[in-house]
Amino acid sequence: MGNLGWLASGTLVLTLALGNAEAAERSPEQVAEAALRAAPVWDGHNDVPIQLRGRYLNVIGDFDFNDTSDTGSEEKVGSWNGRAMHTDLARLRQGRVGAQFWSVYVTAQLPEPEAVQATIEQIDVTRRLIARYPNDLALALSADDVARAMKRKKIASLMGMEGGHSIGSSLAVLRQMYALGARYMTLTHSKNTPWADSATDTPEHDGLTQFGELVVREMNRIGMLVDLSHVSEATMLDALDVAQAPVIFSHSGARAIDAHSRNIPDSVLQRLPDNGGIVMVVAFPSYVSEARRLWGASVSAEAARADSLFPGDPDAVKQAVEDWKAANPEPLATISDMANHVDHVRKVAGVDHIGIGGDYDGMATGPVGMEDVTGYPRLFEELARRGYSQGDLEKIASRNMMRVLRAAEKYTSDHAGDPPIEAPVPKD
Repeated sequence: MGNLGWLASGTLVLTLALGNAEAAERSPEQVAEAALRAAPVWDGHNDVPIQLRGRYLNVIGDFDFNDTSDTGSEEKVGSWNGRAMHTDLARLRQGRVGAQFWSVYVTAQLPEPEAVQATIEQIDVTRRLIARYPNDLALALSADDVARAMKRKKIASLMGMEGGHSIGSSLAVLRQMYALGARYMTLTHSKNTPWADSATDTPEHDGLTQFGELVVREMNRIGMLVDLSHVSEATMLDALDVAQAPVIFSHSGARAIDAHSRNIPDSVLQRLPDNGGIVMVVAFPSYVSEARRLWGASVSAEAARADSLFPGDPDAVKQAVEDWKAANPEPLATISDMANHVDHVRKVAGVDHIGIGGDYDGMATGPVGMEDVTGYPRLFEELARRGYSQGDLEKIASRNMMRVLRAAEKYTSDHAGDPPIEAPVPKD
């Protein structure tokens, strides 16, 4: 090597050394800030639309999404027990959210035809909300739409259906929901559908039925993401057997950390790298903290015990449960608990398969320090303290989700000539 080559090589080594030293000197707060500036959070699940339905009956002319901090006041609370909303435009900005999947959830208790109508109403109210705030929100129907919105400092707004009851067991309705803007569907919610088992219902199908497999295939064909939050382990495994595009878990944790059936077992996490999918780690306390999950089960057990001790006396039952709670305070989920789920998904599936799906406005509160959507930077600071690099944090914040959506879109583009999957409708 000549003198110039030696000089160039030495300069490169010195530059790398100085860069590493500078990186080492950055605080966790600085690492997190740099990551979220480069790649804002793309959150997998937020329940503002069902708040609009429950509180305002979808009449939102006087609803102010700039600031919802007063929505817990008596005259505005409706049936929400004095609880203020977790989400508004100001707090989304504070939480460094750059893209949001808004859940167009409707209760799984509805008969399927009513669920279809209610889901269309939720898509409608969500699109009306987005349109009312064009300086802050931008409807996103593709990965390119998300990228453009982020570049313009707007919050890319996508929609996801939470539960297969929303399509009324119809591939035709599935396709029309996509045409209306839905970009993922959770295969079940809290109850089984006629074609897929839920994580929180008595198994009926041992996973997916043949029609359920057609649903997954048609979702892949049209470009709708298959969401496996809320489904049973058997349904997760069946969906992974069928899926030809990456799946998502829009708001789930790791079952090895919190044993709730809503969380993902390692048998499924181990298969994510081959599929290319993503776990968007949830903030829901009962899914995040095993201590909180066990406490909740104890409350239910105490209520059943009190009911057997004081039959026909609901006041006595209520008092007994309150006395038990006073003697056994609720354990509070923490940011560290949530970070433990991220750690476990990284250990089993890898950092390329992690995202964030808070479930705000679909729960009473998030973990301590992440009670509402402003808390995301604190989670990323905790991850930086645990040694996650800026590049890792950018992947978790939004780059992994962007990769997943682009892969799903590529599969759809590659199969543009495939005909729609047909299934016979019921006879009249």
